[in-house]
Order: sequence, then C-alpha cells, then structure tokens
Amino acid sequence: MAEPTRRLRAAVLGTGKIGLDLAERIGKSGVLECALVVGRDRSSRGLREAAAMGLATAADGIDSLARSGEHFDVVFDASHAAAHTAHQVQLAATGAVLVDLTPSGAGTRVVPSVNGTRALPSRHFNLISCGGQTAIPVLHALAQVCGPTYMEVVATAATASTGRGTRLNIDEYISTTQVAVQELACQAPVKALLNLTPADPAPPFRVAVAALAPTAETDAVQAAVHAAAERVRDYAPGYAVTSCTVTGQRIDVALEVTARSGHIPWYAGNLDIINAAAVHMAEQHAAALTR
Repeated sequence: MAEPTRRLRAAVLGTGKIGLDLAERIGKSGVLECALVVGRDRSSRGLREAAAMGLATAADGIDSLARSGEHFDVVFDASHAAAHTAHQVQLAATGAVLVDLTPSGAGTRVVPSVNGTRALPSRHFNLISCGGQTAIPVLHALAQVCGPTYMEVVATAATASTGRGTRLNIDEYISTTQVAVQELACQAPVKALLNLTPADPAPPFRVAVAALAPTAETDAVQAAVHAAAERVRDYAPGYAVTSCTVTGQRIDVALEVTARSGHIPWYAGNLDIINAAAVHMAEQHAAALTR
C-alpha cells in the first residue's frame, strides 16, 4: 500500500469498547492518525482511558468536532444507530469520510472482501454489523457456486464483549444484517438472529451460517467457503472456518472470530472483525488518494 504524503486525521465518536479499540488501531496505522476521541461525559471511564493513551479527548458529543476548529479527514461513528442519523447530517458539510460502525443502515453497506473496492468512491461507509461482516463473505461465496434459496445467520457473542450500544441496537442489527445479506450476497429470503451469552468463561464470537441450495456440491462449496475466509484474513487474521458441511440441499458453515487487538479480550471477535473492517476501509481510502 502506497502511503499518502500525510496521515489522514481521524476522529472517533464513542468511547465504549468499540471506540477505544478503534482509537488504538488507528494509532498503529501507518496512514491514519487518531486526532480526537469524542464522548459525552468527561468523567466516563472511556474518556479517561483514551486520555491515558495520550489521545486528545472531548466530552461534548458531535458538537466537539465543530467546536475544535480542526479538520478531520475521516470520522468513525461508534455510537449507536439512532445517534448516527443526526451525526450524518451534522458531518455532511465537513467533507470527512464517514465510517459508520452502527447498524443504522445508512450509507454504502460494505464488507471489504466482497465489495470494498467498488465501495471506495463513497464518502459514507456502513459496516452493517459484526454478524454481517462475518457471514456475508461466506454467503456471497455460496451465491457464486450454488444459488441459495434460503439463508440464516445466527451470531453468538459473549455479554462481556457487548456494551450499551449493542443492546440498544438489537432490532436495527437484525434488520440491517438481513438487508445487507440480500444486497451483497443473494436475494433469497434470509433470517438473522443475535444471541448474547453470559457463559463464564466467555466463549469466542461465533456465527452459524445455514443455507438451502438445490445444486450444492460439497467440493465446490468447501472450496468457495475457504477461499472467502482467506480473503477476510487479509484484514481480520482471527477469522476462521471451524466446519463446513453439505447434507443434501443444506449447507452449514460454522465461523469463529478471535480478537488479535491488544485493547480487547481474545473472545471479543465481534468487536475485532467490525473494527478491522472499518480501519481497513479507511486505509484503502487513504491509499486511493495517492493513485
């Protein structure tokens, strides 16, 4: 990847688990710079942790960006779906690329390994959901080899890896994931579910993908699924296929994501994959500026 003449200045909206991990990832990027982390409560743990990381912080929400008087090339929205609608309006005139990690459904829905290159001209990326990022590469691959007539995506995340925003957004998570599967994989009917488990010790993030396809052939399906997984591992190395079986017309694929970031625990693969995809898209945008 060719590096731009300067690092792109990034701001992060949200100081939950996703926002802090994003800030750390941006700091390690060769093409991005975390210039500001924005929360709503100066005394919150998230803002204190961001400050301890040596990052500039602000506590006035989206208004902090305007009041700072600074230019931001990229804004990552790690708040929640309802807030994103207002953020989108307020940021529209700034020229910043908006990377939405909420399941708002706004903007260009993107999974880097599926439509990342085609989506690059957009100024507003939506990362769908952690389940969408995990399942869609596989479902897109299945659509190329066997034409599913029905699809299911069942994600299971540890409660310890989810925050208030996730709980607020469960309805949006389900609807946005379903729409994105049909848009980026196959127009067949789809059902998405999200389970939060309090199991102790916490299990890794897992996604079960099931599909019905009248022309499913084991060798072709397994080859397509494993090739899709390799493409995801280019930016999310903790992504793995743990099983892939074909029984008659039914295809079952078990996926697991373990976190490789220092800021979040290994079992928080749900945070890892969506943050990895978000930073990857921002870095690809930065690289495109040099072409």
